[in-house]
Amino acid sequence: MQETRLNRLIGRLLDRFINFLNNPWRQLSLIIIFLLLGYFLANVITTSAGQAGKWDVTIALLFLLFTEISSFIIYRRNNLSDKSPWIDLLNSLKIGFIYALYLEALKMGS
Repeated sequence: MQETRLNRLIGRLLDRFINFLNNPWRQLSLIIIFLLLGYFLANVITTSAGQAGKWDVTIALLFLLFTEISSFIIYRRNNLSDKSPWIDLLNSLKIGFIYALYLEALKMGS
């Protein structure tokens, strides 16, 4: 790939972000933020999709695809020492997402 100023800028920004994530406290705070973001996204999507009632099956399929594809990405590596910070953030987002879906199911069942 040609080394342009835009490529160098994006490369530097990604390097800075990865260096930012090397601090354990910052990594923990981002993991918590992504956990809450997953919870928020699941609540917003289920609430807005449930209003019309026509998109229930389609939204359920999209939820299933998101969780299965993210699980495949997270758990496909055998060596856990090669795990990047992006994988941890995706896993945290998925956990918050699934937790919110279970809570919504409990609310609907009661």
